[in-house]
Amino acid sequence: MLKVHDLKVSYGRAEVVHDVSFQVDRGEVVTLIGANGAGKTTTLKALCGLVPPGGGTVVFNGEEIQGRSAHGIVARGITMVPEGRQLFPWSSVRDNLVIGAFRGAARRDYRARLEQVVEIFPRLGERLGQTAGSLSGGEQQMVAIGRGLMAAPQLLILDEPSLGLSPLLVEQMFETIRRVVEKGLTVLIVEQNIFHTLDIADRGYVVENGRTVLTGTGAQLKQDPSVRKAYLGH
Repeated sequence: MLKVHDLKVSYGRAEVVHDVSFQVDRGEVVTLIGANGAGKTTTLKALCGLVPPGGGTVVFNGEEIQGRSAHGIVARGITMVPEGRQLFPWSSVRDNLVIGAFRGAARRDYRARLEQVVEIFPRLGERLGQTAGSLSGGEQQMVAIGRGLMAAPQLLILDEPSLGLSPLLVEQMFETIRRVVEKGLTVLIVEQNIFHTLDIADRGYVVENGRTVLTGTGAQLKQDPSVRKAYLGH
């Protein structure tokens, strides 16, 4: 579904992504792991058209999409749930969800999409009329993921979905992601909680200093001595 080869991204004269390569097959959960500043979020932004790549190729469903506009990439079926949720706090949960269904196909059947989101997140069905800012952090993250699902994506990208959540809410968040995956959606995730992420990932890629340096299944990476020492603390 998605093949990224030799991706390069610069901010001004500083090249922060030098040689990132990975692929995501349909129906998989794939994770990019690495320390802060490794280039993971920049890679996601380049995939989504939020920053221009300086080199390399991004192929989605057989089409090169590097350099396309963010709007054009969403129209092709890629949606990112950004770090920090970025909801409209004074708008209702319903309005925050519906705004995700702005592209043609999703807009035409947004009511059916909303029913599907509420089926995945029953708690949101009880809070559709509340303002998003009045929800707990975990509920707000459900809204952010639900808004992404409203766009009818083929590939859902999650950037740090558990950021700022308590340990209990982190557990709930990963259960939320499991429910999304059970619906058959393809997911690419960047997440600071590597232990939980490798539990649900079919495959992972380790990114260091803007380069892909290691790959394996989630189970293999979880047992890899270098990964355990660098990211799992033992």
